[in-house]
Amino acid sequence: MAASNITKQALATALRELMQEEPFDKIQVAQICERCDMNRKSFYYHFKDKYDLVNWIFDTEFIMLAMEAANEMPADDRWGLIERACKCFHENRNFYRKALKINGQNSFSDHLQEYCFPLMKLRVAHLISDEAAEDFTVNFFTDAVICAIERWLLDKECMPPVQFVSKLKRIVEGSAAAIYNEMNLTE
Repeated sequence: MAASNITKQALATALRELMQEEPFDKIQVAQICERCDMNRKSFYYHFKDKYDLVNWIFDTEFIMLAMEAANEMPADDRWGLIERACKCFHENRNFYRKALKINGQNSFSDHLQEYCFPLMKLRVAHLISDEAAEDFTVNFFTDAVICAIERWLLDKECMPPVQFVSKLKRIVEGSAAAIYNEMNLTE
């Protein structure tokens, strides 16, 4: 592992530990650095701020997840990929619950929206056979998915990811089928 990644991982581990002990808004960069015996200069060489570090943690986990899925799963197994992503969220739910409560500039929710939008745009364009899916439509579906994930993770009785994805799949596929059938009846 490159020295840069070792440094970033150390800072990420320190932030995760601190987030177990206190609210994110109370954590200072100096505390993160102190926790892993680094100076602030090292922190700011790698990250703009602590929000950037939270987003890097997510990006790193999900890039690894996508790479593993690409090697182990059929390319068309979208529900399997969603289930894997939800398992990752669930396994790290204490971190993500706190990350989802971050408000303001560079919030994790905003980052998640930015991350999901291009993926959803490709999927919506494919489903409606339109290469240039309208941003309004893509935002609608992106918001729905993110809201569902946030509600699920923030629920005190957070159901297992397999059950969550099963319910999500049933709703999405059932709704799509009902809309398709209704449209064909009116023609």
